[in-house]
Amino acid sequence: MKPKISIITLGVSNLSESVACYRDGLGLPAPNYSDGDGICFLELEGTWLSLYPRDHFPIEADVPFADPSGGTPTVTLAHNLPSREAVDAAMAEAVAAGATLVKQPEDVFWGGYSGYFADPDGYLWELAHNPFTDLT
Repeated sequence: MKPKISIITLGVSNLSESVACYRDGLGLPAPNYSDGDGICFLELEGTWLSLYPRDHFPIEADVPFADPSGGTPTVTLAHNLPSREAVDAAMAEAVAAGATLVKQPEDVFWGGYSGYFADPDGYLWELAHNPFTDLT
């Protein structure tokens, strides 16, 4: 198998609210999405992020899914930036887009600088600057 992830899909409780956060607020391109569609594909560099109604997953995959009301999802997504200032600016942008600040960016144990926000469904995004490896 080729070592690549083509699409990461987040199960969302309200598709239009999530589209408003990601597409309209954060500016992620959704070239094939029209309001009212049943799924939204957001174009990223090297992969796609899709937003799909959470209640459709059991039908699509034919397996039961855990009740998401139990707390924070056990997955995080990370976006690495070229500087501490870029992390701070991206965090402000995310919060303005409707995300919730979870952890203010700060110096962290591994020697970088990072913070967390949660999207409307509680998915955690880490915004980070790694001074050791360019992941931007």
